[in-house]
Amino acid sequence: MPRDRSADDRRLDGWLTATARGSEEAFTLLYDSLSGSVRGLALRVVRDASQAEEVAQEVMLEVWRTAARFRPERASAKAWVFALAHHRAVDRVRSAQAASDRDRRVAEGSSERPFDMVAELVQDRDERRRLYRCLAALGRDLRVPLVLAYYEGLTYDEVAHALSKPPGTVKTRMRTGLHRLRECLEAGG
Repeated sequence: MPRDRSADDRRLDGWLTATARGSEEAFTLLYDSLSGSVRGLALRVVRDASQAEEVAQEVMLEVWRTAARFRPERASAKAWVFALAHHRAVDRVRSAQAASDRDRRVAEGSSERPFDMVAELVQDRDERRRLYRCLAALGRDLRVPLVLAYYEGLTYDEVAHALSKPPGTVKTRMRTGLHRLRECLEAGG
């Protein structure tokens, strides 16, 4: 059951739901209401105004394309959009860092093996499988809060509400779950 939301949250939820049905007017209202905050969030992560603007545009385009994935019973529209923005901004920072690292290695005449896209893809896929195995090995009380937070983008409070548990209990379970997940991954998953 969704928790009581402010009138502003309900309005944003309605606009996002209408956007999922193809309403350009609702998307315009949603865009006008959230794009500045999305840009601000992106700026705090990427620390470059032009990059933040690009991230904000990408996020709002993603909102238009994927609005049907929004589930108001899981999170508010604002939280959902901000989760998309945070993920996109972090991806942008990682991508820039990886490019910078590659450029540095090339400039230094590094003797490391050249970047191998297939090897990288296989390694990423293997790491993802290990993560899923370790996640599945956790008990439900530790696994579910992590999935809701990290895969669904819910805040501690939203996870606590969804599970009908106190926020302190959720935080403890998530901390314990992350610790056990780290141990499993370090042990080879």
